[in-house]
Amino acid sequence: MTVHTHDHDGMDHSHTGHEHPGGEHQDHAHQGHGDNVNAMAVSATLHCLTGCAIGEIAGLMIGTAIGLSNVATIGLAVALAFVFGYTLSTLPLLKAGLALGTALSVVLAADTLSILTMEIVDNAVMAVIPGAMDAGLVNAVFWVGMMIALGAAFLAAYPVNRALLRRGKGHALTHEYHHGAQTPSGARRFIPSFSTGTLVAAIAAFIIGGLVVSIAADMEDPGGHAQSATISAVG
Repeated sequence: MTVHTHDHDGMDHSHTGHEHPGGEHQDHAHQGHGDNVNAMAVSATLHCLTGCAIGEIAGLMIGTAIGLSNVATIGLAVALAFVFGYTLSTLPLLKAGLALGTALSVVLAADTLSILTMEIVDNAVMAVIPGAMDAGLVNAVFWVGMMIALGAAFLAAYPVNRALLRRGKGHALTHEYHHGAQTPSGARRFIPSFSTGTLVAAIAAFIIGGLVVSIAADMEDPGGHAQSATISAVG
């Protein structure tokens, strides 16, 4: 009788070089989810920033124009930032069919922490920039300070919005209404709707325009002072 033996010592049982489709799929899915959250956080932060920027610019312009104190100017700017921020978030929800009370409750829950973060940082930065709060509207310091303050506010609010989105809060509460809404009918068709990109472009153009006008005024100012001094000397 012949006995057949099988030698298994040379067999390699390792899985080196073999891919695991399931694990790879999970990694890609996790990465895709993270990218989606990051993109939504950027969009949410820009959306809040537009309302805050409009309110901040309006408040600081009014405060400096009528000679309010720094504290009063900051208070006015913060109040207007919340008004414009909430308004820009409420309009799309009203257009989507929500009642005013429901829309406001959703917006208050979604935007308050983000706007509050922006306002604290924005006004703190403006307050520490030398001359920014006391600069006139035709002054480059005002507009440069505004650019720096809004940029800092964006950087501060982005991680806040990202953390809220990961928990299903913040702008995640309004996302379904923006993307799953029915076509507006009746009077809701006339509710204005502004895209975030359009608002960002308009605000950027306004700030840059103010800066250009201020620089032009500064370039002409020395000649004006010299002319005034000459007239005074002659008189």
